[in-house]
Amino acid sequence: MVVGSGPNGLAAAITLQQAGLKVLLVEGKDQIGGGLRSQELTLPGFVHDVCSAIHPLAAGSPFFKTLPLKDHGLEFLYPGLAAAHPFDDGTAAALATSLQETAQSLGQDQQSYLNLLTPLVKRWPALATDVLGPLRIPNHPLDMAAFGMNALTSATFLARRFKTKEARGLWAGMAAHSIQPLTNLTTSAIGLVLMAVGHLQGWPIPKGGSQQIANALASYFKSIGGKIESGFYVKTLDQLPKSKAVLLDVTPKQLLEIAGDKLSSLYRSQLQRYRYGMGVFKIDWALDGPIPFTAPQCRQAGTVHLGNTLEEIAASEHASANGQHPQKPFVLLAQQSLFDDTRAPQGKHTAWAYCHVPNGSTVDMTEAIESQVERFAPGFKDLILAKHTFNTVQMQAHNPNYIGGDINGGIIDLGQLYTRPVVGLSPYQTSAKGVYLCSSSTPPGGGVHGMCGYHAARRALKDMFGLSAPKLS
Repeated sequence: MVVGSGPNGLAAAITLQQAGLKVLLVEGKDQIGGGLRSQELTLPGFVHDVCSAIHPLAAGSPFFKTLPLKDHGLEFLYPGLAAAHPFDDGTAAALATSLQETAQSLGQDQQSYLNLLTPLVKRWPALATDVLGPLRIPNHPLDMAAFGMNALTSATFLARRFKTKEARGLWAGMAAHSIQPLTNLTTSAIGLVLMAVGHLQGWPIPKGGSQQIANALASYFKSIGGKIESGFYVKTLDQLPKSKAVLLDVTPKQLLEIAGDKLSSLYRSQLQRYRYGMGVFKIDWALDGPIPFTAPQCRQAGTVHLGNTLEEIAASEHASANGQHPQKPFVLLAQQSLFDDTRAPQGKHTAWAYCHVPNGSTVDMTEAIESQVERFAPGFKDLILAKHTFNTVQMQAHNPNYIGGDINGGIIDLGQLYTRPVVGLSPYQTSAKGVYLCSSSTPPGGGVHGMCGYHAARRALKDMFGLSAPKLS
């Protein structure tokens, strides 16, 4: 049994089914996908990604790469630029697929950028399975050690390598995907990974919406004999049919509710101390035209980071992590319809954005987010035809895994990088025999890559069935 049809639940179900088991996946909602859902949230004909939108980790996932997802309807579209980062003076920095092109645009920081990223870009294809997995003896220990020396540092510390506002701003926007203060240790990790995969493959958009990733995974799963039942909301393990193993794509809070009476007191007490991070406030817009960014690079990018300088972004993230709501929040924006004409009626467009807020916040950040967009794209507000918003409480109601609006399944700081959800020999085993956790609350954490589900399934196969799943190259 697998509970939850997000990318990790689907990855776990596929891995188990590939091993020859009989697998049933159940989903509480009527629609599968978890964070991979797309809906007409604003006006008819405008398709919005409800949660995740841009998918560099999905396209580069060591597990997803082993699956024939193209044969099941998945097509990735690649913007000309992976991401752009505008400044108040009308200029912008950008992450291009070309490492050299990106470095050359950073002026006197060209060599510093090359020194930092060139080794990682070369190593990443071999490193991916080590980084996107549990703490263990790595397949490539020297390369992993070199990555760790930079990845475990704070983003503000690593930023000392750069002198220009362009390099420092671009770096800050990447590192802010960690959803924690940029002064925290390990905040450099996600920035480095996003930049490396951007140079290797870009940051793609699934044609037709993020739902298409879930649909393709589900289609493949069913093609090899798996079964899916939606509209089956699991409150306790006793609801489930008898099975030898249960894998739960949930976070510690729900695990306590679903299986608390079957868990040891020590394990329960550790789960109760698990920490969730900042939440998000999200907006989807139906627009009368493309966003009129001043900087031309922003009109070529699938993702735009709105926050100006490193110092401004760092201050915004620090404030949000400490219970405040900045007037100028760091905003992550995606403009999928520029590259995917299935997202909106002809001549119209969609846009997607969110900012970080205190966990559980119900403050309406619409005006603050829209003012940030207008700041770098004068005339944006005049293009708005309709909008849809989610505060953190509404995000959690839509997807119970987003506790307090935390889309990462718990903060991924030094204290929970490899010890999520608890300290133990395996992060995927619970204290109850045959019950496993396969969500983003296990390593490697948040992101659409399926690796948490894959590793949890391998653990269950070994423990309960004496079987092994193929290792990923």
